[in-house]
Amino acid sequence: MSSAARLLCLSLLLLSVSVPTATAAEGWSVAPSGGGRPSFYTEGEPGTVQRDTVSVTNPGDEPVTVRLDGTGVPIAFAESAVRIPARTRAEVPFTVTVPAGTAPGDRSAGIVARDTDGRARTVPLRLRVTGTELSALTVEHVEVRADSLAYELVNRGTTPLSPTLAVRVDGVLGRLLDRAPRALPVELPPGSRTELTEPWPDRPALDAVEVRLTVTAAGGASDTAEVSARFVPWGEGVGFGAALVAAGALLVVRHRRRRKPNGDEPVEAERPARQAELTGAGT
Repeated sequence: MSSAARLLCLSLLLLSVSVPTATAAEGWSVAPSGGGRPSFYTEGEPGTVQRDTVSVTNPGDEPVTVRLDGTGVPIAFAESAVRIPARTRAEVPFTVTVPAGTAPGDRSAGIVARDTDGRARTVPLRLRVTGTELSALTVEHVEVRADSLAYELVNRGTTPLSPTLAVRVDGVLGRLLDRAPRALPVELPPGSRTELTEPWPDRPALDAVEVRLTVTAAGGASDTAEVSARFVPWGEGVGFGAALVAAGALLVVRHRRRRKPNGDEPVEAERPARQAELTGAGT
């Protein structure tokens, strides 16, 4: 054998030693059944069950055992642990359940196959939940507290909501609070109920107020709730409160002037004063 031939054989030998061949465990793969699909896609209404098949291929010379799991949405396999012989492909049916009450829209999920050595392969799955999209909410249980306004928001629709809140408070002598709409730091899933508070640290000590909360969200969702409250100071403020009540009583006195039959100067006839009554704080 010539020196050139010996050199070529030595190079091929070194190449076969330095480049390891893929084992069965390293070469297996998972994909949607039928080929031609990079991922799974299914759609359905809430409460329905969708079906598909996943393929696990073992091109190697040794059998491989993999375990199948689903993520993101409820997925059930005909077999959760599958043994694939050498140079064989296993077809495993599975179902995707669309939970009842799920809002319309897209959901991201996946099918994960993991062998006994811990190597994993994942195939994405996208679920589109069909149905009528409805944006609706209500504002409930508004309450005036010592330094805040408490209320509850309820998502009555089928879509997640990111609400905004506007606050208006009117007292006896005029507007006390007027806050423009601002985004609330919450997201309301469909069917959820969330209790929130709006700070009001400088509320009056003596007044009768009307509170209005207006909440809006995308898709036309909107609701307004109102509540009344009266504030009366007790303890040291009783004397001042009584004086204010007396002043209010004078303001509501109505005067009616009438003339004498003979045309002399008119005289004043006073009706009894009606005193406004203030009670303790309440809603």
